[in-house]
Amino acid sequence: MKKYEVMFIIDSSLEDEKKEAVVEMVKETISAGGEVEEVDVWGNRKLAYTIQKKNEGYYVLITFKAEKDLPKELDRKLRISDDILRYLIVNKEEK
Repeated sequence: MKKYEVMFIIDSSLEDEKKEAVVEMVKETISAGGEVEEVDVWGNRKLAYTIQKKNEGYYVLITFKAEKDLPKELDRKLRISDDILRYLIVNKEEK
């Protein structure tokens, strides 16, 4: 298994329950084909630039281990989610 991390920004105007539901969806997707190591919720932060007419976002960073095909599935789910403004999946393995 390789080590990855995913950083995503959730729309800050959502209720807290909806934000937690998005985080749980991501964790469940990862758990289906890997293991979640750490979930780091940064909370509401000002965005560097306006995204979809929004100036703030709810930042979450998740470190996980998974096989090489899981990031593609995670990318697909994050892309179709309307609640996620931006995301980035990074392979943390050193070359």
